[in-house]
Amino acid sequence: MFNFKMTKLRIIVRFCRNYASQSYFHNPGKEPLRALTMGQLLEQTAKKYPDRPALISRHQNQVLTFQQVLEQADVLAAAFNLIGLQSQDKVGIWAPNIVEWYITHMACARGGIVLVHLNPAYQSNEIKNLINSVGIKGIVCAHKFKTQNYYQHLLDICPELSKSPPGGLTSPNAPSLKSIVVVSEEDLQGAFKYKELMAMPKKSDVISIKESQHLIDPDQVCHMQLTSGTTGTPKAPMLSHFHLVNNSYYIGKGNELDKKHHKICVQVPFFHVFGTTITIGAALNHGATLVVSSLSFNSYKSLEALKDEKCTVVHGTPTMYVDLIKAQREKREDLNVNIAVCGGAPCSPQLFKQMMQYLGVQKVKSVYGLSETIAVVFQSRANEDEILATSTVGHLMEHLEAKVVDTQGLMVPTGTPGELLIRGYATTLGYWQNEMKTKELIDPSKWLHTGDQFILMDNGYGQIVGRIKDVIIRGGENIYPKEIEDHLNTHPDILESQVVGIPHERLGEEVCAVLRIQANISLTLQNLDVHCRGKIAHFNIPSRMEIVDSFPKTASGKVQKLYCLNQQVHHANTFSAAITDSRFRIVNFF
Repeated sequence: MFNFKMTKLRIIVRFCRNYASQSYFHNPGKEPLRALTMGQLLEQTAKKYPDRPALISRHQNQVLTFQQVLEQADVLAAAFNLIGLQSQDKVGIWAPNIVEWYITHMACARGGIVLVHLNPAYQSNEIKNLINSVGIKGIVCAHKFKTQNYYQHLLDICPELSKSPPGGLTSPNAPSLKSIVVVSEEDLQGAFKYKELMAMPKKSDVISIKESQHLIDPDQVCHMQLTSGTTGTPKAPMLSHFHLVNNSYYIGKGNELDKKHHKICVQVPFFHVFGTTITIGAALNHGATLVVSSLSFNSYKSLEALKDEKCTVVHGTPTMYVDLIKAQREKREDLNVNIAVCGGAPCSPQLFKQMMQYLGVQKVKSVYGLSETIAVVFQSRANEDEILATSTVGHLMEHLEAKVVDTQGLMVPTGTPGELLIRGYATTLGYWQNEMKTKELIDPSKWLHTGDQFILMDNGYGQIVGRIKDVIIRGGENIYPKEIEDHLNTHPDILESQVVGIPHERLGEEVCAVLRIQANISLTLQNLDVHCRGKIAHFNIPSRMEIVDSFPKTASGKVQKLYCLNQQVHHANTFSAAITDSRFRIVNFF
């Protein structure tokens, strides 16, 4: 009997050890989630900090307090109602970082309207597809930006606009679209002027918006973050008020916005989840001030804003920080940055150190997530050591579960690469009218499949290895580009690196390093080999190298990786142009 009990005990102990060693972590959280809408959150913050600046738009020379934002949002929400845009209708916002983008976002929240984020770089065919895919009823847009003429794009899609009264558009090319609002001083046929729209509501109309907030359910769809709509049906993750309020609260807390009043230099676009949730939402939760230096990212304008406005926090992608550091090395401005938040793509430890060295930041915060996880599921914690800050994407956020699985869906041992899965409040409601893709994304057990190669540690921290599709298979060896990029970035002459796989007849693929380097520097493949030999595995050492002036980027500032689809290797002067070459395919990096 004794032996039987001991055997049984050994089995239990062995089982527990095996289970404990698996890549699974649950962070139950210390604070309860809140059943609030974004509109109610705005009202709470305006009551708490009525005279505190919510938004400083330097390029528009405008400053709005939280109370002014609330007032303008209610006026615009009332105006939307007057032109036929009601609760749960879909309104697209198509513009760069302007005050009107911010107010439209808040107005839709106050009116229960679904805000559809439209990339300001989209062209006519993309916008037409997106309008029809989700049934956009109204669009608020800039008039012109860079080479874009948004009104002309809409006129190309709907020629009937030239003869339509404002709010009365009827077009077979976009049957759902009725109202267009343009931020412009010009009279544009068929469109409302933004300023004129703001003058339409009566006091009673605005009061009606204020008194109807309780009718908006926190579980209602608040935002749609659209993927590209060039061909086929775009994926449109649906994000609720509940998602946005809570995820942005914990983001702000993790980035220490709750400790004191911070001014945040905004380098990221509003339309991306980095801009909407990590930046706007977190600032709204904790009363932080947003400082927008330019319509789109400009490293020198950012540097001026950091200096002039005495910003204590800065947000950006790794590429943005590379350019900001370059500008600071030239200008050597006196900065007062406490915290740099980095997301959108993996950031190398070397870049983290340079951010501290040249920008003078005291802490660098990593954030990791997807549009489908609202924004962030892993992020840096307060008071973590430099190793965790520079080598991980942070700790699993509160009220979430994470696990890492192999190709068979089985959990891998702790510290082993596999696909990251997330479960909890921060997973999207699903893709709009796309049940098949939703089922691929979220399995029957409610685990969301990120598609990212990830290492989960037993302390709840995680490391990105790369996208599953990014893995290079060279002669049977699985090679993870992120590991190589982190080492290449330690070379003093390399500004930024991207590692890609190119076809090889015998090995299947070989490793190619595509580099941005310091000006007036000559770097050879032999130099690269010396830098890598004995420091990383021999099969990880690049066998090809290309030098480029810049990497192609998405409008949100993320680098687009290029993969060669044939045997030919392109030289540096053709690499950047390869974005239009059918021999390459473009894959968004995160």
